[in-house]
Amino acid sequence: MGSDHYFSASPSSPSQLRRIRVSLAGQDREVTTASGVFSPDRLDAGTAVLLSHTPPPPSGGHFLDLGCGWGPIALTLALESPRATVWAVDVNERALDLVRRNAEELGLPNVNAVRPEDVPDDVKFRTIRSNPPIRVGKNELHSMLERWIPRLDERSDAWLVVQRNLGSDSLQRWLAATFPRGYGVHRAATGRGYRVLKVRRHGTPETGTIELP
Repeated sequence: MGSDHYFSASPSSPSQLRRIRVSLAGQDREVTTASGVFSPDRLDAGTAVLLSHTPPPPSGGHFLDLGCGWGPIALTLALESPRATVWAVDVNERALDLVRRNAEELGLPNVNAVRPEDVPDDVKFRTIRSNPPIRVGKNELHSMLERWIPRLDERSDAWLVVQRNLGSDSLQRWLAATFPRGYGVHRAATGRGYRVLKVRRHGTPETGTIELP
């Protein structure tokens, strides 16, 4: 990839499109990937752990795949909840093009692959699921989560998968300290050297619901 990173906005390397077979929503699917995006040759281990350790998504509403890459999380959410609107968000234009291509091929009109600024400000999410781009650096990662976690709808969950040796435990502590009121943070699962962190937004007294412990 030369000097490109999967979080580059416009990778300069040749796209080198390729076809791979992966398991999404319990079935083998053929999708298109390319160089200049995250894990172009396979479903990466972290995303596989996330997909196997999260419950089925709600039947409808708005969902967010943050840092979507070529789309395995977003495509899975759309396959499992065809009545939902799935926002596949990334800064990498090549990744967004791949998500659109794969969604069209799989017959998933409910996937919107967009840059972060193109998600309407009034959209609240019934679930957020992400293999976040840890390698962008701690400050950028924290800024990203501070932007999107508060957009969870009440009594809704964010699920994040992070490799243990890339700071999953410190991220869990940061999340708990950053969102101390109205949220719950805990480790939901472990597997293959990864942690799945769950951030729950509880109901708030101001809206007449009960804030859970």
